[in-house]
Amino acid sequence: MTTTSAPNPATPRTSRRILTISLVIIAALVAAFFVFASLYTDFLWFDQLGFAGVLTTQWLAASAMFVVGFLGMAVPLFIVIQLAYRLRPVYVRLSSQLDRYQEVIEPLRRLAMWGMPIFFGIFAGFASAGNWETVWLWFNGGSTGVADPEFGMDTGFYLFAMPFYSILLAFVSAVLLLCLIVTALVSYLYGSVRIGQGELRISKAARIQLAVLAGLYLLVQAASLWLDRYKTLVAEEDRITGAAYTGVNATIPGMAILAILAALVAILFFVTAVIGRWRFPLAATALLIVASLVVGVGYPWVVTTFQVRPNQNSFQAEFYQRNIDGTKEAYNIADLEVTPFKAETDAAAGQLRDDAETTASIRILDPSIISPTVQQLEQFRGYYQFQDTLDVDRYEIDGSTQDTVVAVRELDVNRLGDSNNWNNRTAVYTHGYGLVVAAGNQRTSEGEPVFLERGIPTAGFLSESEDFQPRVYFGEGSPLYSIVGAPEGTDPVEIDYPRGEDGASETKTTFSGDGGPRIGNTFNKLLYALKFQEAEILFSDLVNSDSQILYDRDPKERVQKAAPYLELDSDPYPTVVDGRMVWVVDGYTTSSTYPYSTSVSLSDAIADSNTASPNFAIDDINYIRNSVKATVDAYDGSVTLYAWDEQDPILKAWQNVFPSTLKPISDMSADLMSHVRYPTDLFKVQREILGVYHVDTASSFAQQDNRWQTPNDPRNDNQLQPPYYLSMQMPGQDSPRFSMFSTFIPASAQGTTSRNVLMGYLAVDSDAGATAGEKAEGYGQLRLLEIDADTTVPGPGQVQNTFNSDPNVVRELNLLQQGESQVKYGNLLTLPVGGGLLYVQPVYVQSSEGTQLPLLQKVLVTFGDSVAFEDTLTEALDAIFGGDSGASGGDEEVEPTDPGEGTTPPEEGGTDPDTEEPGTGTETDAYQAALAAAQQALTDRETALKAGDLTAFAEADDRLTAAVTELLELEAAAAGE
Repeated sequence: MTTTSAPNPATPRTSRRILTISLVIIAALVAAFFVFASLYTDFLWFDQLGFAGVLTTQWLAASAMFVVGFLGMAVPLFIVIQLAYRLRPVYVRLSSQLDRYQEVIEPLRRLAMWGMPIFFGIFAGFASAGNWETVWLWFNGGSTGVADPEFGMDTGFYLFAMPFYSILLAFVSAVLLLCLIVTALVSYLYGSVRIGQGELRISKAARIQLAVLAGLYLLVQAASLWLDRYKTLVAEEDRITGAAYTGVNATIPGMAILAILAALVAILFFVTAVIGRWRFPLAATALLIVASLVVGVGYPWVVTTFQVRPNQNSFQAEFYQRNIDGTKEAYNIADLEVTPFKAETDAAAGQLRDDAETTASIRILDPSIISPTVQQLEQFRGYYQFQDTLDVDRYEIDGSTQDTVVAVRELDVNRLGDSNNWNNRTAVYTHGYGLVVAAGNQRTSEGEPVFLERGIPTAGFLSESEDFQPRVYFGEGSPLYSIVGAPEGTDPVEIDYPRGEDGASETKTTFSGDGGPRIGNTFNKLLYALKFQEAEILFSDLVNSDSQILYDRDPKERVQKAAPYLELDSDPYPTVVDGRMVWVVDGYTTSSTYPYSTSVSLSDAIADSNTASPNFAIDDINYIRNSVKATVDAYDGSVTLYAWDEQDPILKAWQNVFPSTLKPISDMSADLMSHVRYPTDLFKVQREILGVYHVDTASSFAQQDNRWQTPNDPRNDNQLQPPYYLSMQMPGQDSPRFSMFSTFIPASAQGTTSRNVLMGYLAVDSDAGATAGEKAEGYGQLRLLEIDADTTVPGPGQVQNTFNSDPNVVRELNLLQQGESQVKYGNLLTLPVGGGLLYVQPVYVQSSEGTQLPLLQKVLVTFGDSVAFEDTLTEALDAIFGGDSGASGGDEEVEPTDPGEGTTPPEEGGTDPDTEEPGTGTETDAYQAALAAAQQALTDRETALKAGDLTAFAEADDRLTAAVTELLELEAAAAGE
């Protein structure tokens, strides 16, 4: 009879171990799936956009660098640990202390011998992966054809090779130093290195290993010292960036000497590995340290103190000139056209006759002020929005170029109120609608913008084209994501605009483009439900077989992901090109290693009263090019990159890294060329540099008595005045060109206040022309008017002070601020006309409480010592120049408007002023009566203001406030029905 014993039940410890392992595996699988979901959705986004190669290149490059970094650290560490352990002396008597150490370490020895290389290898891998761009640029970079003035090396070496060699030597140094430390530690623990009784004993194997590692480490330090010679050309010395007299004659030779000495000491360590004598390399190492202090610190100090400082200007002249030339080349300002300018300050009749085209184009609408006005007149529904600062563009209308102020009517789902549920904000309210365009140089008699394109549905010169697409799915204020698209024949669910045919309250549409990844299948729904952490994506019936998900919709974000190597301009701007509304984004290639070029902080240079200080991964740069013009289609989000500066060596390198992502400039249409412009941020950086580097000679640079700075904005004295776009004719030009300008005042000495007088006037030709694939001659030409020192021309701060203190202006301003009115100053523009410099500043009036609608009421103008404050620019110019300036502004035809006409915005469901269709909704008898009362009160207030009747002005202002309040109440009541 045979028996079998029953199996032993699992012990509680075994069960807990199984449960723990199972939970760990499940958690790892869940985490892996989340990582997969993130990576795969990224791939779907890039693939739909047509830039999948950009993402996979980054993945492959980072992965390859991780592997190289991991192996480069882990393998040497593993080898030296194994050697130190395997070559340990077996029969050596150890101290009791070491015996105890070994007893503790021995159970963990195998884990440590494998775990330590892996641990440090992972850190090294991640560090290497973060430097993949530097490695790929080195591999793909080429020469520039320009040599540095000290070593004769091509500047491509500094842009591409030197950063790579720096991180390579730093990595190898870290590996060797860690190997040296670990070898010493293992050798000591296992008796290869013994310290006792006043002596140090090292086994032969440990001696060889330690000496070889020390020799290799010193060889790498020698190479680093040799490379540091080249780094002096991008380091600061004295007043410049680059090696000056001390650097060239003391620091660079000293580094060469130290590099040779370090190599010789390394050889002595190799000799010690053979002969076993430590005395010579250790003594040589001590001498090397002393030499580094003498040659690397002492000698440069002696040269600086006893040679350079007593004769600074003469000794440094050659190197100042190197810095001037290198900086101008790096910032592309070497071709600056400087014109001495003796400004006229006396005004005479007819003086502006030769500048009539410029004065007619003067922009009196301030894009940073009129946004509330556009909002009130063109918002139509609470869920629409406009940016706080509008954009400037130009269009050809009836054969003439018109400067305009433009604004995109975008969606703001945060204003949906009680309707803000997942269905509405994701699938119903999906896009904005229309581009509002106003003439920059005109206004109505009430002070409102003169709209050239407006309304819902859109009406104006752009809408005349059958190809015009007004819908805005991709913009600066678009929702986080939207789900759009449906099979043909399905009833549309997306709100197109709040107006319909046959009395309907709204019109709906279905997105028909290719703007986002397809999520019609369950797997993709699950992935995006995880990505956005919203289960509705997985279960909603609104997600159908043809659905697309639109996300990452900001134009800058889309361009940044498609071209990760670019720094992007802070001001993308909308325009209409070939019937499509697109965002234009300027991209820059930058570097911080151009020889003899002074560094600038991007964030500081770009920040002004219109732009908050941005954040950059690399803020301090000393080289910049506007290398790429990018467009983002506002309807389908497609991104197109054009190689604008095809000669830029950094762009060429990136084109090798990401082939087939950029189109040549020859592919740019004529319409697109007519709307691209010189970028704002590049101009800001260049004006920052030109404050110092407008001089050409080392002697002028050394004296530092002609340094300039950008003036603060008169409206915000804590921030710089921004540059402005205008169509104007600079001295030396034969016709007005679309340009950007800024001014200079003397740089303030430390602890003093700067004199606010003009020293320079900088303008750049910003018109790229209208020929397909060809830049206009003169585009990008920087022109500097260097104002004669004998002529005092007030700066923006002085001019603003003059406006604020002039008795006539003050009296008029007091009248404008009666009642509940508030005055706002517009942008202070400076124009070189009439042989001098003309200042123009629009003045707006708005309510100080409640609904604020800035209306342009007056224009301030000054030329020399003359000041005018009139209703229109034309009147102000005539007042300045003897009753007839010989020119006019764009507002010369402003006439009073009858109470029932023109400037009142179309309300929800009301009659659009640009169409003949009757409306419904809020246009009731009560509404019309309140509207007429408001317009009559506005007219009466204007009449009283001109007559100086303050009592009548206050009474009309009260009636206007009451009428506007009633209008708002009626509108709110109609919206709630």
